[in-house]
Amino acid sequence: MIEAVRLKKHYGRTIAVDDLSFTVCPGRVTGFLGPNGAGKSTTMRMILGLDRPNGGDVLIDGQHYASLKHPLRKVGALLDAKWVHPNRSAHSHLKWLARSNGLPTSRIGDVLEMVGLTAVAGKRAGGFSLGMSQRLGVAGALLGDPEILLFDEPVNGLDPEGILWIRQLMHRLADEGRTVFVSSHLLSEMSQTAQDLIVIGRGKLIAQTTTEQFIHDATEDRVRVRSPQADRLRELLAARATVIEDAVDHALVVHGLSAAEIGEMAAEQGVVLHELSPQRGSLEEAFMQLTSEAVDYHAHS
Repeated sequence: MIEAVRLKKHYGRTIAVDDLSFTVCPGRVTGFLGPNGAGKSTTMRMILGLDRPNGGDVLIDGQHYASLKHPLRKVGALLDAKWVHPNRSAHSHLKWLARSNGLPTSRIGDVLEMVGLTAVAGKRAGGFSLGMSQRLGVAGALLGDPEILLFDEPVNGLDPEGILWIRQLMHRLADEGRTVFVSSHLLSEMSQTAQDLIVIGRGKLIAQTTTEQFIHDATEDRVRVRSPQADRLRELLAARATVIEDAVDHALVVHGLSAAEIGEMAAEQGVVLHELSPQRGSLEEAFMQLTSEAVDYHAHS
């Protein structure tokens, strides 16, 4: 478990993390979301003892990271995929990590196979693509078979097969009872990966909840309807709900009524329906809704 209590970090007059408290529990994949500059990377660095808080505390199973005798056995992390000496081979890089934490070198072959890099184990890491570097970073995180894993933007540079692989890997690790904490800007991917969310903006906590509840609280459900009598249906619905026409195929998108209510109304009035599809809001919509005031730089079209 990771526990942050009133965590604070500033650089001069710039406040990066501001009185931030949260808990990351085992057995779940917890997503860490926020706009650029929200303080996500700084928070992860403080968890790993790479940055010192100006206030508050952050503990890993009740201990500070710096107090762990063999930290890779407890915590595995991928913060920067290119943090590898370019002249070292993948195998040599992992061998150095293993020896620094008293890990058996036999583990190296296992993690290289897990991430799909066995065939390039002897090649220089400096020649790796970003996707291959990400896989090597994941191998390093898994090397000590840790209970807690932190991943910062782990799918950067991965192809669709690689994205599916790391999603399944994180789910498997959580199913084994491990704590999995992952930060990403790819909201469509996070909606399929994270079971819980911690959302921050300008260093402050915005929400800590399940992904499903976060979407439910921040978005409005809607129903997509198609009918050969669309004009008549629109008149009926407009009296009780907000109706928007989809410009792509002229279906009606209805806010404020359930699919059952729309179906019953159409049946009572003899209106034929060709489609009646409940639609849930997306993680992207919920994120934009709740973090709009915490974005430092807005683009204008």
